[in-house]
Amino acid sequence: MSYVFFHLFPVAVAATAMVMDIRTAKVDNGWILFSMFLGLSGCIWQKGIAGICSFAVGSVVPLLLIILFLFGMMGAGDIKLFCALGGVMGPGAISRCIFVSFLAGACIAAVLLIINHNFCERILYFIKYVEHTVSTGKITPYRRKSISAPENFHFTIPVFISVLLYAGGIY
Repeated sequence: MSYVFFHLFPVAVAATAMVMDIRTAKVDNGWILFSMFLGLSGCIWQKGIAGICSFAVGSVVPLLLIILFLFGMMGAGDIKLFCALGGVMGPGAISRCIFVSFLAGACIAAVLLIINHNFCERILYFIKYVEHTVSTGKITPYRRKSISAPENFHFTIPVFISVLLYAGGIY
């Protein structure tokens, strides 16, 4: 029963968030809160009172990603999803999940750049962004506003891939 909760529950959370994100370009806060409530309840049920501490530490680790949100490179919903997952997966597993998500995202981005033939354009965009940020000293959103732009993909997809690898015992 413990395996089902600590491995398959995160899959259900990530899958639902991915579907929401693909449909509406956001992850509903109600889903995140519901997932966190069920995650905390499950941790208490499985580990007793120690489950509260375990859940809290795992939920706080993803908040380190807030810097990416401030630069507009990551959505708040993705960070909140990592927090909900981290409560159940624990600090070590959520750290690996975040790393694997970024690797999967990099692979998806590389494929998109190859398919759309805009690798040089995106590198120049990044260089100009860094130059502008350094010269003005102001943080501006990195991400283009249009979600339909080919380089903007739903990050919940690589998160889901990472959680599947976790549930499958890959890491």
